[in-house]
Amino acid sequence: MDFKHFLVTVNNKVATVSMNRPDKSNALTLEMWKELEQVFNYVSELPEARVVILKGEGKNFCAGMDLSVFMGIPSLIEATDEEQKRKNLKAFIAGLQANITSIEKCKVPVIVAIHGACIGGGINIATACDMIYTCDETFISIKEIDLGIVADIGVLQRLPRTMSPMKVKELSYTGRNISGSEAKELRMVNDNYKTKEELFEKVEELAKTIASKAPIVIRGIKQVMYEQRNMTITEALDHMAEYNSRNLYSADLAEAMTAYMAKRKPVFED
Repeated sequence: MDFKHFLVTVNNKVATVSMNRPDKSNALTLEMWKELEQVFNYVSELPEARVVILKGEGKNFCAGMDLSVFMGIPSLIEATDEEQKRKNLKAFIAGLQANITSIEKCKVPVIVAIHGACIGGGINIATACDMIYTCDETFISIKEIDLGIVADIGVLQRLPRTMSPMKVKELSYTGRNISGSEAKELRMVNDNYKTKEELFEKVEELAKTIASKAPIVIRGIKQVMYEQRNMTITEALDHMAEYNSRNLYSADLAEAMTAYMAKRKPVFED
C-alpha cells in the first residue's frame, strides 16, 4: 500500500515505517497526522508484520508540528459562538490524540529509532511506541511551552509512567533540549548509541529477534500490557489468567515445545 508521506516496507517479518518529508525535517502537516493513523492501522493488520520500526528520513526524526497547522487552526474550528468553537477545538485535539494512539493500539510492538531532532509532536509520537532508542546526535525537546501551549497529545500522560514525573515537569516547563545520552539517564529511552548507523543497526537486530518469536505471544504481551495499565495487580493477574485461558494452547505453543525438544529453531506461521 502506498502512502504520500510515509514509506512502508516489510522484510523478514519486520515492517519499517519511515516518515518521508526529509526536506522539512519530517514536520507534521495535518495530512501527515491523518496518514500516521492510516499507516499504523494498516501494519497492525498485516499477518506478515511481527514488529514495526519507526524512523525518519533525512537529517532529523521529526521537527514537530508544521507551522501551517497552527496557522490553519482558527479556520478549522471556526464557529458562530465561543462554546461551539471550544467544542470544535476539543474535537480537533482529540483527533490528533487518536492519530498517535493508533501506534499504541498497533497489535505488534513498535520500536522507534530517533536520530537528530525530536521536537514537540515528535516526542509525543515516540512515547506512544513500545521501545525508544536514540544516538549521540539525537536531541529531544518538549517544545510546546515556547509556543504558548500545554502539550496536549500524549507526552504529559505517557512519559511520567516511565520516568520521574518531576523531570517531566522540568522538561515541560523549560522546553530545553536533552541529548540521547541524557534521555537514557532519565529513563526516557531504552538505550543510546554513538552513531546513527549503530542506532539503526542495533534496532534492526532487536526487531529481527522479536520477529523470530511466537507471533501470538508477542501480540498477547502487547495487548495485556496495554489493557492492564490502569488495573490493580489483583485485577491484572485475573485479566492475565483469563487471557491465557483463551489463548495458551495455540499452534505457536505446540511448535515452540516441539522445536525445543528437537533442539531446533521454531518456525512460526504468520
